[in-house]
Amino acid sequence: MAPIRRIIIDTDPGVDDILAILLALVASPEEVEVILLSIVFGNIDVQNCLRNAVSMLHVIEKELEWRRNRGQLEGFDTLKTFKPIIAVGAEQPLEDQLLMADYFHGSDGLGGIHTTASTDHPHLTPDESWKALFQAHQDPVSPKSLFTPSKLVAHKEILRVLRENEPDTITIVAIGPLTNLAKAAAEDPETFLRVKEVVVMGGATDVEGNITPTAEFNCYADAVASARVYALTSPDPSSTLPPLTKASLQPYPPNLSRQLKLTLFPLDITTAHELLRSDFEAKSKPLIRQGSPLAEWVAAFLDHTYQKIAGLSAGGGNVGLSLHDPLCIWYILTPNSPTWILAPSSPEDIRVECAGQWTRGMCVVDRRPRRKASDGEEITGDTDGWLNPRKGNRVRRMAGSPGEDAFAHYLLERIFGS
Repeated sequence: MAPIRRIIIDTDPGVDDILAILLALVASPEEVEVILLSIVFGNIDVQNCLRNAVSMLHVIEKELEWRRNRGQLEGFDTLKTFKPIIAVGAEQPLEDQLLMADYFHGSDGLGGIHTTASTDHPHLTPDESWKALFQAHQDPVSPKSLFTPSKLVAHKEILRVLRENEPDTITIVAIGPLTNLAKAAAEDPETFLRVKEVVVMGGATDVEGNITPTAEFNCYADAVASARVYALTSPDPSSTLPPLTKASLQPYPPNLSRQLKLTLFPLDITTAHELLRSDFEAKSKPLIRQGSPLAEWVAAFLDHTYQKIAGLSAGGGNVGLSLHDPLCIWYILTPNSPTWILAPSSPEDIRVECAGQWTRGMCVVDRRPRRKASDGEEITGDTDGWLNPRKGNRVRRMAGSPGEDAFAHYLLERIFGS
């Protein structure tokens, strides 16, 4: 039986990215095929993001061996059935100054796990030989490896996958800055539009931001890239394309064959889906005592994360980690659930601010109680096309899930087993 969803995960592997990828890789082959992990800068620099992805697969190999030796089900069936490609992508944003979230995710994106590995858990960090796999003169990869390193840069690998598959068969789950996607769309917009759906973790519409008062991190980290990808949802992408100061990417050609289907998971929905420290420790500590490499590894970086959250929180105590990125994978794994609910006003004209001194990365929505223009009508003063039905973006914003309280249990049982 073919998988329900075949996906590309575009990611900047930090803490919740790793949880999202693990949730995808433990699925059954009938549920999902992870074709490609395309790596982008974001939570940390792109080389550390790559190391975190490779380290995750290194730990999974050890976990599979541990489970096998105990005579229990190994899991990670889709990973073993469909070996994903890993491709390295953008090192910096299209226009903006490079910003990373190392203040939260740690110096290596996973709470400093690699810098402490030599003393605390050296068996959970691979040696440096993996770097050679991504060089042009690399040797063939062992067939036992859980991934295939790509010689192509990530945005070209994305285009290759879309080009070699039928239209509307590949979904992109974007859980980092959208730089790789923006580059792919600029290089070959018609091939990019062969994608079935782009699922984006990003933005904040009716709540405060998490990097500035108005902006969510992924949107802020490359606001121009976000704006360019969102623009492909418009009947007229030129109506929302940001002006470029470096002229690095060209405008989209007129009369594109179709509009992009983009489903947005903003902070409005993701923040409330939390993994409480007490729930994680209740699941992980018995497994660590039994010798689980995966539980030990995840606990090592989540312990740092919970300490950071407690330090940033006024209350402290039993803090929770918001499962921003994993929520997008839950949607992928349960696509037919009627409890996924779009905002009543979807699709919405959500635009990303690229030039504001204080509002870079802000998701701008027209909240004025104004009459929209009828077809062919021009409304005086509507220079930015907010009231024009032929202009503006068409973003599907997710507003409801199968349950805020249910997700953490679902994630823990899926990744670590019952």
